[in-house]
Order: sequence, then C-alpha cells, then structure tokens
Amino acid sequence: MANETATLAGYVAALRFDDIPQDVLARAKVLTLDFLGSAIRARRDAESTPSLLAMLQALSLDADGEATVFGDAKRRTPAVAALLNGAFGHSLDFDDTHADSSLHPSAPVVPAAFAVGELVGASGRDVLTAIVAGYEVCCRLGNALDPTSHYARGFHPTATAGTYGAAAAAAKLYGLSAEQIVSAFGVSGSQAAGSLQFLVNGAWNKRYQVGAAAMNGVIAATLAKNDFLGSSESVEGIHGLLVGYTDTPHHDKAVADLGQVYETMKIGVKPYPSCRYTHAAIDALIAMRREHNLTPDQVKRVEVGLHRNGITLTGDAATKRHPSSIVGGQFSMFFTGALALDQGSFGWDDYARLGDPAIDALADRFDVVQDSRLEGKTHPFGARVSITTEDGVHERIYADPSGEPNSFPTDQAMAQKFLQLARPVLDGRAQQFADAILTLERHGKVSEVTGLAR
Repeated sequence: MANETATLAGYVAALRFDDIPQDVLARAKVLTLDFLGSAIRARRDAESTPSLLAMLQALSLDADGEATVFGDAKRRTPAVAALLNGAFGHSLDFDDTHADSSLHPSAPVVPAAFAVGELVGASGRDVLTAIVAGYEVCCRLGNALDPTSHYARGFHPTATAGTYGAAAAAAKLYGLSAEQIVSAFGVSGSQAAGSLQFLVNGAWNKRYQVGAAAMNGVIAATLAKNDFLGSSESVEGIHGLLVGYTDTPHHDKAVADLGQVYETMKIGVKPYPSCRYTHAAIDALIAMRREHNLTPDQVKRVEVGLHRNGITLTGDAATKRHPSSIVGGQFSMFFTGALALDQGSFGWDDYARLGDPAIDALADRFDVVQDSRLEGKTHPFGARVSITTEDGVHERIYADPSGEPNSFPTDQAMAQKFLQLARPVLDGRAQQFADAILTLERHGKVSEVTGLAR
C-alpha cells in the first residue's frame, strides 16, 4: 500500500488545466459530448424516466435550482441534476467504457462536474479539468478493484469507483484542499454501492445507481467543503474500498504513473447501445454476414465465445435468450447477436424488435460459451464467433470491439452519433450545443454552454 487515498486527493487538488496534455483535453471533450447525447435522448425515450421524475415530485425534490438537466426545460438543484443526468446518460447503455476497469467513467463524472460547475459559476476550462480529474480517479480505482473479482463479488464498478470519480470532479470545482478531498473520498466510501442483481430481471437499478453515484459524489464533496470530517484511508484502509469490494486488490494500479499516463486516453466509445461485452461479437457477426452474404435461413448454429465477465453479464441462456425488457436486451448476447445477424446493423430504435418472433427464432440457434483464449488478455471485451451453415463453419476472433482507443472513431463520426441522438430532442440547437462542448475551454462560464441543451 502507498497511501492511495491521500495520493489521489493530492493529485486532484494540484491538477491544473495547463498541466493536461492537449490530446487528453480533446479526448475528454469528445467523451463528454458522446455521453451527453445519450443523456439528452434518454430524458425523452428511456422507459425509466417517468418513474424517476415521479419520485422527485412525490418527495418534494423537484424544486427549481441552478443546474441543467440536459434535454429538459427545468433546472434543478445540483445534487438532483447530477442524479438525473447520470441516470439518463446511462439508460441507453450507449455511453463510454474504460476497458481495463470495465466501467463507464462519464456517467458519474460528467454530471457531477456540470452540476457543481454551474453552482459555482465555473469556466469551461475549470469543468474540463474537473472531468479529467474524475476520469483518472474512477478508472484507476476500477483498475485497482480488479473488475473480474469485483464483478464476481456482485458489484457494479461504475457505481462504486464512480462515486469517487464524481467526488473528485466536484471537489476540484469547489477548490478543495487535498485534506478536504481525503474527507470527500471518506464519505464516498460510505456511499459507494451498486449491485449486479439488476441482471436477473432486467431492472432499472443499473441506471439509478449510476445516477446516485454522481449525486453522492456531489454530496460528499459538498460535505467536505463545509468541514465535514470523512474517514481517512478510504481506499486502502482496513475497511476500505480495496478490502470490502474485491478479493484481488491491486493497490499499485490506483496511483501508478499518476499524472504521466492518462487513463482518459484508454476510454473507448460504443457503436451499439448494449453491454460492451456484446460488441466484439456484434462487430464479427455484421462483418461475417456481409462477407459471406448470409441470411438467417442459412444459419444452422452460432457459437459466441466470451470472457468470463461477458458470460456473467450477457451469456446465461436460462435468463438471457429471450429478453422482454430493454435492460434485458441490453444484457443479452443472444438478442443483440441475433439482431445484428438478422439485419446487419444495431441502433437504439431496434429495441422495438424485442419479442419479434424472427429474432427469437434466430436467438434459439445461438450458444454463448466461455472461451479460455479470451482470458488473460489486456482487455476482456474480445469475442470468438463461429457460424455453422450448410457450406461449413465460418469463424472470427475479435480481440477488441470497435471504438477502443486503437480504433477510436473520427471526430466526424462522433459528432454524427451525437446528432442522431440529440436532434430529435434539441432540434436545430443540437449542432450549436455540440460545437460549444467541443470548444468548452473557450467559454468563461459553463452556463453559456449548458443553456443550449435545455
């Protein structure tokens, strides 16, 4: 152990905009835009949205405030805005993924940064710096937790490590000292929670608990700002994060090359609105369908090999083969694979095909198995796909899904993805908002930017 809590807190307190390499800043802006596209669309389309809004009203938590809810006309208090933006941005399962830690860093971090940024009148530079600080903290803690062990214990790292990332972003915007950030992390340790039990019945917990991570990070940093004494050694202590949430902690990964190697540059983006563990197989299925001119009637059997994490999340035939809910579909290798093979593409609107007899019939020909060849790799998101037809067996192994740093989409492709999601909600202002996010550092007040998305 190397005082990971204090080291991370010191890094956040000392980080300056001018210290961050230009390529990291550019990537952070693109990732922020990507996340906000999902949040804006989900405010209108996600089936869980009405329940969240009704809860706020029932508990008198829907008061007007200073913070933007993207895609909504109503501004809310910062903690509530962080909750809603985090939940909305994660609802489509179309948000970014950090492969090493197997978590979605923007979902807790970006909402916390914008909520507090608007509260304190921060500049675009300040908010961008806070987002990078949050990315670095949550991704590194996700690495230290060891995602395979963390998942095996039943935890969702976006909600656990993500709480710390949100607290880091909020604390940076408040201008907290390193000692105060240690306290904020201490409070985060009491709030870091996220169960994988949502996988059993396609529940909406996954969306809510990520929004809660954003909200809890804001609360933790605000408590620390007001001299609340949080626990010390929240990461490495005898009852800390790396003791209670994993069987195989890697303390060194929390702080290795901190400030020199940016985990932000290792964050990938999603071409499909589903669990990242399905994406390499979807890539392979679409490519093989095109290459061999396959039609569903030609396919006798499909075997998809995944890493054990992918099996845990998407490959249980008893519960995943014929999902009836969007969350169930997002975490079904059978449904997403059959959809991709049937039509050669996959987008958000295709969840309308849940329960389609043609998709269910094709899913019945899928088997999903653990493939030892995908274990021990740098990233766990690879897949092997074998398609049996009358002409023989066609097989592909994809070590990584598309959208990872080594195949990161062009700026044009990222802007197009955002516009496809945001235009139905923002209409003509979608392009203006995108341009503002991609030039965030030029704005003296972040509210100049957020106002475009209301």
